[in-house]
Amino acid sequence: GPLILLIHHRSRKHIFQSPITKTDRSTMKLAILAILAATVAAFVPAARHNMKTELSAEKITGRREFMSGLAGGLGAFAIGAFAPAANAIRDYENIEYLGGGQVVDINNANVRVYLKMPGLYPTVAGKIASNGPYKSVGEIYNIPGLTGPEKDMMKKYESRFVAKSPAADYVIDRINNGLYR
Repeated sequence: GPLILLIHHRSRKHIFQSPITKTDRSTMKLAILAILAATVAAFVPAARHNMKTELSAEKITGRREFMSGLAGGLGAFAIGAFAPAANAIRDYENIEYLGGGQVVDINNANVRVYLKMPGLYPTVAGKIASNGPYKSVGEIYNIPGLTGPEKDMMKKYESRFVAKSPAADYVIDRINNGLYR
């Protein structure tokens, strides 16, 4: 049947009739089919291919294919053999001082570690964490703005503090480690 288009323009109604041809219907059907196929394809898991590589001369038909496979294999070996070792630090040697034990590293531990020491968190702990790095534990008494009672509280826990060298991976998280309640 004909396509009827009804348009409202300022208080007048305009009616346009346009016949739909067989070609138009075919095009619309193809478009709908393509949309449905794309929608279904989005939810179908990708096929897994079990690919095997072989470098044996019997499986390769010509000399040229064998030599190119051999060159590729030797190139991969050369890259692997002469690549420098990645000497990444996988385990931080002072991890025990970041809050898991009784002793706390004042240069690398997060401010929330001081929750284990009543009276330090949040005020004194925030001052310790934000004014480092420290060469020794005794330097924490030189923090500007410390009151007498705050120094006394730090003195109470001084035996539980240690000043290890700052590690960039942990210093950055001393104030805010991204853990929220």
